[in-house]
Amino acid sequence: MIGNEQLAAYAQAAGFTNWAKLDVSTIALKQEVRDMCAANTCGKYGKCWSCPPGCGSLEECARKLERMTHGILVQTVGDVEDSFDLEGMAEVEAAHKEHFARMHEALRASGDAVLALGTGCCTQCAACAYPQSPCRFPEKMVSSMEAFGILVSEVCQANGLPYYYGPGKIAYTSCFLLAEPAVP
Repeated sequence: MIGNEQLAAYAQAAGFTNWAKLDVSTIALKQEVRDMCAANTCGKYGKCWSCPPGCGSLEECARKLERMTHGILVQTVGDVEDSFDLEGMAEVEAAHKEHFARMHEALRASGDAVLALGTGCCTQCAACAYPQSPCRFPEKMVSSMEAFGILVSEVCQANGLPYYYGPGKIAYTSCFLLAEPAVP
Protein backbone atom coordinates (compact mmCIF):
# COMPACT_ATOMS: atom_id res chain seq x y z
CA MET A 1 0.00 0.00 0.00
CA ILE A 2 1.23 3.47 -0.88
CA GLY A 3 1.50 5.66 2.21
CA ASN A 4 1.64 9.43 2.59
CA GLU A 5 5.43 9.72 2.31
CA GLN A 6 5.42 7.68 -0.87
CA LEU A 7 2.63 9.85 -2.29
CA ALA A 8 4.77 12.93 -1.63
CA ALA A 9 7.70 11.26 -3.40
CA TYR A 10 5.48 10.45 -6.38
CA ALA A 11 4.29 14.09 -6.48
CA GLN A 12 7.84 15.41 -6.42
CA ALA A 13 8.99 12.97 -9.10
CA ALA A 14 6.01 13.89 -11.30
CA GLY A 15 7.04 17.55 -11.22
CA PHE A 16 4.32 19.18 -9.13
CA THR A 17 5.13 22.51 -7.50
CA ASN A 18 3.24 21.85 -4.23
CA TRP A 19 1.42 19.02 -2.52
CA ALA A 20 -0.24 18.25 0.77
CA LYS A 21 -1.66 15.22 2.53
CA LEU A 22 -5.40 15.04 1.85
CA ASP A 23 -7.63 14.09 4.75
CA VAL A 24 -10.58 12.44 3.01
CA SER A 25 -12.92 13.56 5.80
CA THR A 26 -12.47 17.15 4.54
CA ILE A 27 -14.09 16.32 1.19
CA ALA A 28 -17.68 17.49 0.93
CA LEU A 29 -19.65 17.03 -2.27
CA LYS A 30 -21.81 20.09 -2.89
CA GLN A 31 -24.81 20.51 -5.13
CA GLU A 32 -23.93 24.19 -5.65
CA VAL A 33 -20.62 23.15 -7.29
CA ARG A 34 -22.54 20.79 -9.55
CA ASP A 35 -24.93 23.64 -10.34
CA MET A 36 -21.92 25.68 -11.52
CA CYS A 37 -21.11 22.79 -13.88
CA ALA A 38 -24.70 22.82 -15.14
CA ALA A 39 -24.26 26.49 -16.11
CA ASN A 40 -21.96 25.00 -18.80
CA THR A 41 -19.48 27.86 -19.04
CA CYS A 42 -16.82 25.38 -20.22
CA GLY A 43 -19.12 23.80 -22.81
CA LYS A 44 -18.57 20.23 -21.57
CA TYR A 45 -21.70 19.69 -19.47
CA GLY A 46 -23.57 16.70 -20.89
CA LYS A 47 -20.90 16.10 -23.52
CA CYS A 48 -18.44 13.66 -21.94
CA TRP A 49 -18.28 10.76 -19.49
CA SER A 50 -15.96 12.66 -17.14
CA CYS A 51 -18.33 15.61 -16.59
CA PRO A 52 -21.85 15.82 -15.19
CA PRO A 53 -24.17 14.16 -15.74
CA GLY A 54 -21.97 11.48 -17.37
CA CYS A 55 -19.72 11.08 -14.32
CA GLY A 56 -22.72 10.18 -12.18
CA SER A 57 -24.92 11.84 -9.62
CA LEU A 58 -23.51 13.28 -6.40
CA GLU A 59 -24.66 10.08 -4.69
CA GLU A 60 -22.78 7.94 -7.21
CA CYS A 61 -19.66 10.09 -6.79
CA ALA A 62 -19.98 9.75 -3.00
CA ARG A 63 -20.06 5.95 -3.39
CA LYS A 64 -16.80 6.10 -5.39
CA LEU A 65 -15.24 8.12 -2.57
CA GLU A 66 -16.56 5.90 0.26
CA ARG A 67 -13.74 3.39 0.28
CA MET A 68 -10.95 5.91 -0.20
CA THR A 69 -8.92 6.22 2.99
CA HIS A 70 -6.13 8.67 2.21
CA GLY A 71 -4.84 10.90 -0.51
CA ILE A 72 -2.79 13.84 -1.71
CA LEU A 73 -3.58 17.24 -3.16
CA VAL A 74 -1.18 18.25 -5.93
CA GLN A 75 -0.60 21.63 -7.57
CA THR A 76 1.27 23.19 -10.41
CA VAL A 77 1.84 26.90 -9.81
CA GLY A 78 3.12 29.12 -12.57
CA ASP A 79 3.57 32.70 -13.65
CA VAL A 80 1.12 34.71 -15.74
CA GLU A 81 1.39 38.31 -16.85
CA ASP A 82 -2.13 39.16 -15.66
CA SER A 83 -5.63 37.70 -15.49
CA PHE A 84 -5.94 38.01 -19.28
CA ASP A 85 -2.79 35.97 -20.06
CA LEU A 86 -4.61 33.02 -21.60
CA GLU A 87 -1.43 31.72 -23.22
CA GLY A 88 0.39 31.67 -19.88
CA MET A 89 -2.56 29.95 -18.21
CA ALA A 90 -2.65 27.32 -20.96
CA GLU A 91 1.08 26.64 -20.54
CA VAL A 92 0.74 26.10 -16.79
CA GLU A 93 -2.36 23.96 -17.32
CA ALA A 94 -0.53 21.81 -19.89
CA ALA A 95 2.38 21.33 -17.48
CA HIS A 96 -0.07 20.38 -14.71
CA LYS A 97 -1.79 17.82 -16.93
CA GLU A 98 1.61 16.31 -17.83
CA HIS A 99 2.54 16.03 -14.14
CA PHE A 100 -0.89 14.60 -13.39
CA ALA A 101 -0.69 11.97 -16.15
CA ARG A 102 2.80 10.95 -15.02
CA MET A 103 1.70 10.45 -11.41
CA HIS A 104 -1.58 8.79 -12.39
CA GLU A 105 0.28 6.25 -14.52
CA ALA A 106 2.76 5.52 -11.71
CA LEU A 107 -0.02 5.06 -9.16
CA ARG A 108 -2.04 2.84 -11.49
CA ALA A 109 1.06 0.68 -12.04
CA SER A 110 1.37 0.20 -8.27
CA GLY A 111 -1.78 -1.92 -8.24
CA ASP A 112 -3.43 0.14 -5.50
CA ALA A 113 -7.02 1.30 -5.95
CA VAL A 114 -6.70 4.93 -7.12
CA LEU A 115 -9.31 7.58 -7.77
CA ALA A 116 -7.67 10.45 -9.66
CA LEU A 117 -9.55 13.76 -9.83
CA GLY A 118 -7.99 16.33 -12.10
CA THR A 119 -8.69 19.74 -13.58
CA GLY A 120 -11.03 20.31 -16.49
CA CYS A 121 -12.56 17.51 -18.49
CA CYS A 122 -10.89 14.29 -19.49
CA THR A 123 -8.64 14.61 -22.55
CA GLN A 124 -7.85 10.94 -23.23
CA CYS A 125 -9.78 10.94 -26.50
CA ALA A 126 -10.07 13.60 -29.20
CA ALA A 127 -13.86 13.08 -29.10
CA CYS A 128 -15.67 11.42 -26.21
CA ALA A 129 -18.00 8.52 -26.96
CA TYR A 130 -20.63 10.02 -24.61
CA PRO A 131 -23.52 9.25 -24.63
CA GLN A 132 -23.74 6.88 -27.60
CA SER A 133 -21.09 4.40 -26.44
CA PRO A 134 -19.31 3.51 -23.20
CA CYS A 135 -16.04 5.20 -22.30
CA ARG A 136 -13.21 3.75 -24.40
CA PHE A 137 -10.65 3.97 -21.58
CA PRO A 138 -12.50 3.88 -18.23
CA GLU A 139 -9.30 3.05 -16.32
CA LYS A 140 -7.68 6.24 -17.66
CA MET A 141 -10.70 8.56 -17.58
CA VAL A 142 -10.35 11.44 -15.15
CA SER A 143 -13.14 13.62 -13.81
CA SER A 144 -12.36 16.98 -12.31
CA MET A 145 -12.67 17.69 -8.62
CA GLU A 146 -15.50 20.10 -9.49
CA ALA A 147 -17.33 17.44 -11.54
CA PHE A 148 -17.52 15.43 -8.31
CA GLY A 149 -18.99 18.48 -6.55
CA ILE A 150 -15.82 19.42 -4.65
CA LEU A 151 -15.12 23.08 -3.90
CA VAL A 152 -11.37 23.04 -4.49
CA SER A 153 -10.53 26.18 -2.50
CA GLU A 154 -12.32 24.75 0.55
CA VAL A 155 -10.48 21.42 0.40
CA CYS A 156 -7.14 23.20 -0.05
CA GLN A 157 -7.81 25.40 2.98
CA ALA A 158 -8.91 22.43 5.11
CA ASN A 159 -5.66 20.61 4.28
CA GLY A 160 -3.22 23.51 4.69
CA LEU A 161 -2.47 24.03 1.01
CA PRO A 162 -2.73 27.56 -0.40
CA TYR A 163 -5.20 28.03 -3.24
CA TYR A 164 -4.32 31.59 -4.26
CA TYR A 165 -0.70 32.66 -4.68
CA GLY A 166 -1.25 36.32 -5.48
CA PRO A 167 -1.19 38.41 -8.65
CA GLY A 168 0.98 37.10 -11.45
CA LYS A 169 0.46 33.47 -10.36
CA ILE A 170 -1.96 30.72 -11.29
CA ALA A 171 -2.40 27.36 -9.61
CA TYR A 172 -3.99 24.20 -10.95
CA THR A 173 -5.04 21.72 -8.27
CA SER A 174 -5.91 18.02 -8.50
CA CYS A 175 -5.96 15.07 -6.13
CA PHE A 176 -5.32 11.37 -5.92
CA LEU A 177 -7.29 9.24 -3.47
CA LEU A 178 -6.35 5.72 -2.49
CA ALA A 179 -8.06 2.87 -0.70
CA GLU A 180 -6.58 0.49 1.84
CA PRO A 181 -6.33 -2.97 0.34
CA ALA A 182 -9.16 -5.30 1.24
CA VAL A 183 -8.33 -7.70 4.07
CA PRO A 184 -8.82 -11.33 2.94
